[in-house]
Amino acid sequence: MKKCIVIINPTSGKNKSAKKIKQFENVLNEYEYEAEVYLTEYKSHATAIVENIDTADLVISVGGDGTFNEVMQGNFKRKEKLLLAHIPTGTANDIGAMYGYKKNIISNLRLLLDGAEKNIDICTINGLPFTYCAAYGKFTNISYETPKKLKKKFGYLAYLIEGLKEIRGKTKLCDIHYTVDNKVYSDKFSFILISNANRIAGINNFYENVLLDDNKFEVLFCNLTTKKDIISAIYHLTKTDITRVPGFSFYKVDNLEIEFVITPKKGWSIDGEELEEKTEKYKIEIVRDIKILIPKKNIKKLFLDKE
Repeated sequence: MKKCIVIINPTSGKNKSAKKIKQFENVLNEYEYEAEVYLTEYKSHATAIVENIDTADLVISVGGDGTFNEVMQGNFKRKEKLLLAHIPTGTANDIGAMYGYKKNIISNLRLLLDGAEKNIDICTINGLPFTYCAAYGKFTNISYETPKKLKKKFGYLAYLIEGLKEIRGKTKLCDIHYTVDNKVYSDKFSFILISNANRIAGINNFYENVLLDDNKFEVLFCNLTTKKDIISAIYHLTKTDITRVPGFSFYKVDNLEIEFVITPKKGWSIDGEELEEKTEKYKIEIVRDIKILIPKKNIKKLFLDKE
């Protein structure tokens, strides 16, 4: 039989997946996989598990976007990369929704195992991978500062509650220099978003025509500061593609360099978790052809390679 490593974050969202381990194992057995299950116990535990696996035919992350990020980080530390997959059980589950999953995790496991193996572009920030987005500035701390008790009680609504608090606070601009296509620009921004995804912060079709294997990622700079302008932008975002909303600058590139005039006090959010490194310079690049297994539902929409 083939070998499958299942890494479950038992504290993710309203996660009940730890109670379904036997069902997971039974389904995997049907598909001729022998399951080896791990429950994460601390931050970056999933990274350590993947980094130290001897070998496996498939590694499945069961948790939130941050759990999948840890699994991806572990894969990047390996000389020989493994085939990865992700089943969402977190609060926002942007990656899972983008891939076409629904709510039932056992049904999602079957969707996955009946899916297709794809090569995907993964962005890195100063060498650290993120699976769908990295962000800095206004609102970006909400994903990692919202209390777990609130997320368990209210789900995605907990983020909206914290977002309302953030709107009331003062919005600061950061002085940066950034390099796109060998051209250097200087400006002040309240928000920076780097992504390779069409669903971000629970918003579907955040961008149009996003492809996960085109050797490009999307970059958004925002200079809005007043409550009125921010609320107006959020409203327009529900009606149209964000690149058409006033106050935003948009690029589609394969590399980006950002330099802060003053070292940032707050960390970046990468896949919903805080990036601990705080420095003036950040380099964002793409590593191509990382292998993942995903459901077939949205492949034609998300990939140049439609098979």
